[in-house]
Amino acid sequence: MLIPTDLRYSNDHEWAKANGDTVRIGITDYAQDALGDVVFVELPKLGTAIDAHAPIGEVESTKSVSEIYAPIGGTVSAVNETLRSAPESVNADPYGDGWICEITTTDSADFDALLDAAGYGALTNN
Repeated sequence: MLIPTDLRYSNDHEWAKANGDTVRIGITDYAQDALGDVVFVELPKLGTAIDAHAPIGEVESTKSVSEIYAPIGGTVSAVNETLRSAPESVNADPYGDGWICEITTTDSADFDALLDAAGYGALTNN
């Protein structure tokens, strides 16, 4: 299982990568593996104000449906439109082409509170 060291992680198995005040998020390799083949991704709406840890969408797989939670609070500033026609990108490249959305935040405290790679590895026993 991949746990890139340049990302931060939530207890709900989302990853986050900051670029200034914009944070790109997705689900982790651990989460996509547990879900199985992803067949649909419900994306959040652009411009939506989001609280940290609030649901922002869903990932549907051949096994189950799981909610996606915002690891930080802010405003949805971009969504990965490619997932509408190619949801399998979440499985093939969860940390690259399978990203879910970007959230612009004005408070870095949520990001700073996320787990680092070692902490996430301990959470998942990896």
